[in-house]
Amino acid sequence: MRQRRLAWLGFMLAALQAPVSAWLVADESWLFSLCVALMVATVIIADDAARRRPANATGD
Repeated sequence: MRQRRLAWLGFMLAALQAPVSAWLVADESWLFSLCVALMVATVIIADDAARRRPANATGD
C-alpha cells in the first residue's frame, strides 16, 4: 500500500511539474514530464487491474 501511495505521489508531482515547466522554460522539455506522468499512471492502473483479477482467472 505504501508503494502505491508513493507511485501516486510521483504521478502527481510529475503531472504538476509539466505546466510549471512549460510556463518557466521556453523549449518543449516539459513534454518529458508529461510523458513520465502518463507512464506512471498507466503502470498504476495496470497494477490495480491485476490486483482485482481473481486468482484463478487466466489471461487471454
